[in-house]
Amino acid sequence: MTSAPTLAPLQVGRAARNLLLVDDDQSFITAARLALEEAGYLVTASPTGSAAEQLLAQVRPDVVVADVSMPGGAGFELLRRLRSVHVDRAVPVILLTANGEDVLTGLSLGADDCVARPLSISELVARVKAKTARPPVPVEMVTRDLRTGLIAQKTMVEEADRELVRGRRVDRPGSLGVVQLQEMTRLVARFGPGTTTKLAEQLADLLRADPLPLERLGLDTSGRLLVLLPETRPEDVQRRLADLAAQVAATRFSIGEEHVRVTPVTGWARFSDAADATELLGQALTATESAASHLDLLPVAWTQALERRTRTSHSTGGVRVRTLLDHVRLPSQILASFVIGIGAPFALYEALGHIGLDVSGIAYWVVMAALLVTAISIWVEGLFALDPKQPPKEPGSPYPAATAVIAAYLPNEAATILDTVEAFQRIDYPGELQIIVAYNTPTPMAIEDELRDIALLDPRLLPLKVEGSTSKAQNVNAAMSHVKGEFVGMFDADHHPDPKSFDRAWRWLSNGYDVVQGHCVIRNGEASLVARTVAVEFEAIYAVSHPGRTALHDFGLFGGSNGYWRTQLLAETRMRGSMLTEDIDSTLRILGSGARIASDPALISRELAPTTVGALWKQRTRWAQGWFQVSRKHLRSTFRSKNLSVRQKTGMGFLLGWREIYPWLSLQMIPVLAYKAEQRGTPLHWVVPSLVLATLFTLSVGPAQTLLAYRLAVPELRKHRRWFWTYLFTSSILYTEWKNIIARVAQVKELVGEAQWNVTPRGGSDTSTSNTPEVSA
Repeated sequence: MTSAPTLAPLQVGRAARNLLLVDDDQSFITAARLALEEAGYLVTASPTGSAAEQLLAQVRPDVVVADVSMPGGAGFELLRRLRSVHVDRAVPVILLTANGEDVLTGLSLGADDCVARPLSISELVARVKAKTARPPVPVEMVTRDLRTGLIAQKTMVEEADRELVRGRRVDRPGSLGVVQLQEMTRLVARFGPGTTTKLAEQLADLLRADPLPLERLGLDTSGRLLVLLPETRPEDVQRRLADLAAQVAATRFSIGEEHVRVTPVTGWARFSDAADATELLGQALTATESAASHLDLLPVAWTQALERRTRTSHSTGGVRVRTLLDHVRLPSQILASFVIGIGAPFALYEALGHIGLDVSGIAYWVVMAALLVTAISIWVEGLFALDPKQPPKEPGSPYPAATAVIAAYLPNEAATILDTVEAFQRIDYPGELQIIVAYNTPTPMAIEDELRDIALLDPRLLPLKVEGSTSKAQNVNAAMSHVKGEFVGMFDADHHPDPKSFDRAWRWLSNGYDVVQGHCVIRNGEASLVARTVAVEFEAIYAVSHPGRTALHDFGLFGGSNGYWRTQLLAETRMRGSMLTEDIDSTLRILGSGARIASDPALISRELAPTTVGALWKQRTRWAQGWFQVSRKHLRSTFRSKNLSVRQKTGMGFLLGWREIYPWLSLQMIPVLAYKAEQRGTPLHWVVPSLVLATLFTLSVGPAQTLLAYRLAVPELRKHRRWFWTYLFTSSILYTEWKNIIARVAQVKELVGEAQWNVTPRGGSDTSTSNTPEVSA
């Protein structure tokens, strides 16, 4: 009777070597194990060849000792398997046999030694020592890493040199890529120096699947993967490396009995930009360093500008000059938006009029129709919001471990972060809850010590300082390798979720949804008129527009905070720090791939609103520019997506297309009427039935939205009826057009290449710093 395989603890360092012993004689295994362990080997024993093959998926041995006399010739089959798998071909194999004829068979199959039985244990130990002291290397693998089978760095550089020269001679493009694991240092510190090799082995297995023609994989001396791509166009290099990064991010790697998630960081350089392979590798490493500042899975290509950015620091004088320019630039951009929106159409009507074409009548009805279509869509969304979809009453599966990720920029949010942590400690969730505060700060702060002290008392809390981070996206991405939960709730540093929020979110996620967006409620409306305005506006957004759009168009949106993701999907998607609204960008990417997003107005978290006009302007400018950015990037691909229905694409058209055009359409009645007045030379007759009715219907949208917001608002805000009356007045007279101005200016900023990050202050004075990383919406 055979016993189950005995798996020794995995040795990740190099103090001992791993040995796989395959034999069905338990007494021999016992004696051999004792002697081999005394000789410094870590022994994993298996009674059958099939069980040994399963163990090879967990442990890659330094030497294999196998008996061939077991039923089915287990040793021979195991040897064939080892010699057929690329990364195992260099593993020494010693066969034990009681049949002299098996010696020739074993050697012909690639065994390194065949020993006749019976043999003494001391002889076995001596033969094992001989093979591990001087391991055999196949001729074709002399220049490869013995454990992974990957090309060694020196040889890879020589290969790249040859391909670079050949590429120039035949005028063919090519590139060298570098794939680095961001968490490698931390994992080595935890599991030992052999971790680098173990991860490289698994990466090599993963990345060999479906390679491009002529692609070669190597390993540098620091454990980074090198990807040589000769005769490959830059767009194909970018696509291949992005696919590799996505594969790595979606895989959980084994180190001993633990499974870890890693973040691939990828950079690459073109043959045409380097004089030789050494310079090429240096450029690829520079690009990789840049990619490490984002952690968004996007490969970064080396450019001269990238090289300059890594060497240049900004002087204080330069900051002062930029600040002065900012004061001049904004009024100019506002003026430009009115010139484009009013002056340019009027000038066009004048020019066409001079050649006998009067299109003002057509323009009048087009603008009228546009305003009516917009008003109708807002009305319909609001009516659909009256009956939002509810989550199932029971979860589809038991409550798993969950993780809350709180992204914080401490100089801005030190005043609120402790209250936030306490709010998360009060969450009542049936499963295990992990709380990660992923933060960045340019200078050490006392609040960091307080967070560490809380973590000592509450093991659920992990304060995670993200060195070098400049955005919320980087903080969230860095947290992913520490996440233990099956799903992740993402929050800004001022959020206080309801105690039952994670419970409710899992009821959605366990019943077929990939993401659920909750209802963000303002909790400092008493602070100022601006905060009260935002409080009512958030009810119009999260209690009316989001659930109404979800019901009407069959897709929800992730709003950046109080959103819950399946961990695997978030690990594969990541946030992209290059986008001003990384939340909307991630939403559109996953919707295009077929993900389902729910909107739940009863999934509540309370946050702080800006309290001054200046802070609100900067926040909304970033939002508006971010929306325009993602619209330009995703609108076309959305219509081409095979995973979206016609109904969903219609909704996307309104969201990404019509929404961006409307701020300009809202101005168009002015140049039309001005042109008509100029042509007639007499005052216009305003009491035109079509104009009056259209105007009344369009104006009805504001009161309707406010009424619906009040009807669907959380009880704590409904008691402030005056806030809703004030919002109705200010939005009808000023606020709506103020937001339209912001939208037009934001588009101008984006088109001229101005992308500026601004911090939204939390819990302190509303002073906002230009060119500072935005980590909270």
